[in-house]
Amino acid sequence: MEKNMAELFKAMSDENRLKILKQLLSGERCGCTLIDKLPISQPTLSYHLKWLNKVGLTTSYKEGTWNKHEVNKSTINQMIAFLEELRDTEEEVCSL
Repeated sequence: MEKNMAELFKAMSDENRLKILKQLLSGERCGCTLIDKLPISQPTLSYHLKWLNKVGLTTSYKEGTWNKHEVNKSTINQMIAFLEELRDTEEEVCSL
């Protein structure tokens, strides 16, 4: 579990990937609409989308000639639960 979480947080440690995730939180998007609001090239966008998809932060599917991307909220919820567990463990240790 910790290795998986490390990969997820590593994926979120890049400013461009965070910007991509924020855009995708408002709904599924095609890469062509994401690129307009990012200061990166199309190949760089593809690289980041592939990484986000690989670790499970996003999902994608093909619609005609377009690839649609969306946030995998289940993975985000798992990350939140992991952080809450860390927070609660810290409180328990401090109270001893």
